[in-house]
Amino acid sequence: MSKIALIIGAGSGLSASLARLFAKEGFTIARAARRIDKLNALSEEIGAVSFAVDAAKPDEVNQLFSQVEERLGTPTVVIYNAALRIAGSLIELDPIEVAKALEITAYGGFLVAQAAAKRMLKLGEGAIFFTGASASVKGYPRAAPFAMGKFALRGLAQSIARELAPQNIHVAHFVIDGAIRSAARLESPDKPDSLLDPDAIAQTYLNILRQPRSAWTWEVELRPWVEPF
Repeated sequence: MSKIALIIGAGSGLSASLARLFAKEGFTIARAARRIDKLNALSEEIGAVSFAVDAAKPDEVNQLFSQVEERLGTPTVVIYNAALRIAGSLIELDPIEVAKALEITAYGGFLVAQAAAKRMLKLGEGAIFFTGASASVKGYPRAAPFAMGKFALRGLAQSIARELAPQNIHVAHFVIDGAIRSAARLESPDKPDSLLDPDAIAQTYLNILRQPRSAWTWEVELRPWVEPF
């Protein structure tokens, strides 16, 4: 497999850990987000190329893949990490904002997967990974839009995994079931490792990518030891 990875929904946190690890493993990295100014520092650090995209717009997604192909080559690893989280009681939610959240969290995943699969089928190989959340499998109060989007993304992943795996395209969905450690969110001293380490999550993505195709998984759940099932 050629080593070009495209991360959509790039920024800090998990996506930054993914970019660093895959670059360390010899991948050429493309990072895409709606605002690319926030990507510049890390992209320069690891030699990545940044691209602007609104993942919920078909024309922009197609343009993104064309630009990546022109600059770097055809990506054979595509990671969809984009989401929009809004919260509120059912009767107070703004329908327009809910529609926007669904477009970015789920519809964008479809657009990216479609564009990636068209190219990977021609190559005869590839991997499409989706970042899920607790909300992929559990609906929480005041979080209906996020659950709707993440449930839909999981359904997309499960469906196309069955369609594309026989054609040598590995589709996997990662349920990130817990809070991720960051500079703004640290563990309590009495509960070490109670938050998900983004570098550890990234390592799991790489491990799944390296699975022999005789034993592919389509989904993995990741949670710290304190997180209830």
